Amino acid sequence: MKLNTENLSQLPERILRPVYDRGQVKQGIVHIGVGGFHRAHQAIYTEMLLSRGKASEWGICGVGLRSEDRAMQEVLASQDYLYTLYELGDGDDTQIQVVGVIGDFLLAEDGTEALIRKLADPETRIVSLTITEGGYCTDDSTGQFNGDLPQIHHDLANPLQPRTVFGFLTEALARRRAAGIRPFTVMSCDNLPHNGQVARNALLSFARLRDAGLHDWIATNVSFPNAMVDRITPMTSDAHRSQLYEETGIEDAWPVVAEPFLQWVVEDKFCNGRPSWEEVGVQFTDDVTPYEEMKIRLLNGSHMAMAYLGALLGHRYAHEAMQDSQLLAFVRAYMDRDVTPLLADVPGIALREYKNTLIKRFSNSAICDQISRLCSDGSSKLPKFVLPTLLDQIDSGTDMQRTALIIAAWCHYLRGLDERGETYPILDPRAVPLQEAAYAKERLLESFLGLEDVFGKRIPASATFVSIFRQQLERLRTLGVRATLELTMAE
Repeated sequence: MKLNTENLSQLPERILRPVYDRGQVKQGIVHIGVGGFHRAHQAIYTEMLLSRGKASEWGICGVGLRSEDRAMQEVLASQDYLYTLYELGDGDDTQIQVVGVIGDFLLAEDGTEALIRKLADPETRIVSLTITEGGYCTDDSTGQFNGDLPQIHHDLANPLQPRTVFGFLTEALARRRAAGIRPFTVMSCDNLPHNGQVARNALLSFARLRDAGLHDWIATNVSFPNAMVDRITPMTSDAHRSQLYEETGIEDAWPVVAEPFLQWVVEDKFCNGRPSWEEVGVQFTDDVTPYEEMKIRLLNGSHMAMAYLGALLGHRYAHEAMQDSQLLAFVRAYMDRDVTPLLADVPGIALREYKNTLIKRFSNSAICDQISRLCSDGSSKLPKFVLPTLLDQIDSGTDMQRTALIIAAWCHYLRGLDERGETYPILDPRAVPLQEAAYAKERLLESFLGLEDVFGKRIPASATFVSIFRQQLERLRTLGVRATLELTMAE
């Protein structure tokens, strides 16, 4: 049974489906970067409101800026923009839901003018983003926008034919300003610290290069709320598609698989209205900082602790790594002894319970979260998820053995060979220079830690860290992962 509007009534009764009139839903949200996470997270919160008979002005129009986004657009269009959320938990936590909140999908390469008009339309009141950690053209070590990139030069020279998110947003906001239309809120949903501030700095930096007056108008009138987002969403596999089909008869070319857990904490700073997401579990706050630092350092940092060592041992799924008692002990020690002492109090959160929940989530065998997914884009993830903890340890003079091992494991992982003798691809836009640095036969430490866009200047300047990193990398290369873990945990 192909998933489409006509077949909705034939679905098994236990499958949730849209109960609202999709034809009456306006598209108040334009989302750039429609992938698994958006479809399992922000879209679901809005879907829940629509199912309650609310938020009819807050439907979603998807947008793809890359040629690779065509596959998602074609799949969704062929299914009347319906898709299946397949929640998989250990035990009886499975839930299946057909989602209808996305009503359209525009591709930049099919016409930049149509997309700019959509963004400039008064009906568009929020533009949300999942463009990955590396999509903000920001230097991780300095926090500065990189205006020298070729695509940025192109957009400044060709404002009506932009290629980047900043080119599109700036042109649309320029048109709204000229027409006297209120601006939209720019809402980053990417998994990085202070994501709203990062989006603001990047867009304002681009706008300043184009038009100082427009820069000032955006700075005064556009809101950029920070947000903490959380839901483990593995890449959809053919096994997931087959499992869904065998269980329900639904033929969905691109379902999204997710764990049952769902969390979103957002600063209540919107310049042109917002859905009443608080009615379906979103937590609004004046300051998201303690929540995002907790989540990014504990969840995402621990993913890094698990992923690179697990990949070197030959594990392919997160739950396999958590079934490895030695790895589990290391991850929990990193949480308890390295991250937690450096965190501020988080209102309403008991950290011990939160960490217990993380271990349970990591151990979910039903979703088969891929280690390769966790390892990808290390050059963007490590500076955001692990290096802030390391910098605090350098400043405070506290033990950094475990944190140094995570970074040494990444360096060792870049060889592309696990301890079983099996190879794997390095999924990172900077893979070539990273591997060249990690393979350096002479002055390896200077070459690798000298990657300033990853490590900045303070980390390689710490003699204590460099010494520990050297020791941990040497242990991995001569003794192997298990002996290195044993020595590290005994220290």
